[in-house]
Amino acid sequence: MLTRGEPPTAASTTYAGAVESSEQSEVKQTPVEGSSERTFEWWHRSHPTFAALAGFFSGMLFVTAVPGAFAGLLRLVTTYETAEELFPLVALGLVVPVVLLFRRKTRRFATYMLIGMVITALVVLGVASLVLYFMVGR
Repeated sequence: MLTRGEPPTAASTTYAGAVESSEQSEVKQTPVEGSSERTFEWWHRSHPTFAALAGFFSGMLFVTAVPGAFAGLLRLVTTYETAEELFPLVALGLVVPVVLLFRRKTRRFATYMLIGMVITALVVLGVASLVLYFMVGR
């Protein structure tokens, strides 16, 4: 610990339960004293797999949640017949990842979002077809 009057050095600066040393230079620690930076702030900006993981799981959620939410909202607002007629408009949601593909900054995210959407759709359709096959077979 520092005593009064001593300037902080790299070996003696105390951070949120850890002492900064030359071995810890890659990971930026949050200082205990009123800094606005947070620990592991770099994860969202520069980690190579963050965009891929976020995009893949966003694609999975997009395929499962958006059509259901759209159908539920249509059903609440309109009659059953009108909701049936308007449901194909949910395909306009595919515009979102396609637009994200055009910008260089969001291209990696959009690529993995599309991969997540395709894989989720294939798994859902595959399981549904197997269930139907076994139900009709019995």
